[in-house]
Amino acid sequence: MAGTSRRSSRRRTDLEGKTVGIVGLGAIGARTALRLKGFDVEMVYYANHRRSAGEEASLGVRYARLDTLVEKSDVICLALPLMEGSQALFGPERLQAMKPGSWLVNTARGAIVDRDALVEAISSGHLAGYAGDTWYPQPAPADHPWRSLPDGSEAMTIHCSGMTLEAQDRIAEGVREMLAAHLDGRPLPEDFVVVDAAA
Repeated sequence: MAGTSRRSSRRRTDLEGKTVGIVGLGAIGARTALRLKGFDVEMVYYANHRRSAGEEASLGVRYARLDTLVEKSDVICLALPLMEGSQALFGPERLQAMKPGSWLVNTARGAIVDRDALVEAISSGHLAGYAGDTWYPQPAPADHPWRSLPDGSEAMTIHCSGMTLEAQDRIAEGVREMLAAHLDGRPLPEDFVVVDAAA
């Protein structure tokens, strides 16, 4: 029994004292940072737009270049939109540059991670595992290789696994706000704009 327990926890470590890298520090990345503050972790982030010193202090994060974040992090959380430049952002080279034994957590879009390169990085033992709620393609076919990653190395859920009544209300209110702005000829709220076609 003790041997079985030891084997099942071989990929598990405490989060305390580790470095967590957050790629993308918009609404979701910032909330991730706030939730992690209580775990006594060092947090670094990379984003296209750097936060102010005051925002960094209140979130408990420090800015880092993407390559530095990848090299130093024990856990990397992806919280950025899928857009030009982020498709397969975590491909073979970047996955191999990650710290041996680290985890990749993707709450963004599955296509930000190269599907087959991830399988190789985990199967070879370079990465400890992958957790996410998004697949590529989605819906994932029955033979999707992430479904057969080594035992204990993946934690996949459906993309709406955290969907609550309150979350649905917030989404509906955001849609109402965007539609009202559009119909009135006003610009969309800045924090709702991912890509500006006029830019």
